[in-house]
Amino acid sequence: MDISLLLAISLFAFVMSVTPGPNNIMLLASGAQFGYQKTLPHVFGILLGIASLLASVLLGVGAVLERYPDIYNVLKVLGSLYLFWLAWKITTASTDPGSINNAQTKTKPMSIFAAACFQFVNPKAWAMCVGSISTFTLAGEQYLESGLWIMLCFALNGFIAISLWAYLGVGIAQRLTTIKRKKVFNYTMGAMTVGTLFFILN
Repeated sequence: MDISLLLAISLFAFVMSVTPGPNNIMLLASGAQFGYQKTLPHVFGILLGIASLLASVLLGVGAVLERYPDIYNVLKVLGSLYLFWLAWKITTASTDPGSINNAQTKTKPMSIFAAACFQFVNPKAWAMCVGSISTFTLAGEQYLESGLWIMLCFALNGFIAISLWAYLGVGIAQRLTTIKRKKVFNYTMGAMTVGTLFFILN
């Protein structure tokens, strides 16, 4: 595969992965609440979910979504409802400064399975995957090979990009030393999670 095309795919994957969206806002909140290591399952779940979506699009699911747009609308509704629920969980998380990285806190980091499943109701993730496959795959015998390279580029660059958000959360956590600060942070993250509906509904 041409190196210039790989660089283009890598840049696209990084930019799409690092820009604000539901996944990154949740990773920011998780990094602050639980630390980077406990957020890793969430990170890997996102990568697994994106890889599954890319594989699905490679196998023709993207064409089904284009042919039956009502399916995409259902995904928007499900994704929106799930984000509202997550926003509520983030907003009502423990405000005890000592709860960060504390196993006694009522909330738990998102699991690999949950994070992977969320991608299937995340219209932004679908749009990203459909766009990358339709733009960067090569015709003929190179179709599958080019698709696999896209998946690899998203895995590597995506890991770096979304980890930055989790690390940013860890840095913010160092300043959450009072109940008031923690409460403000929770409310802000909850509001930003709801705000990511902008990326879904447009």
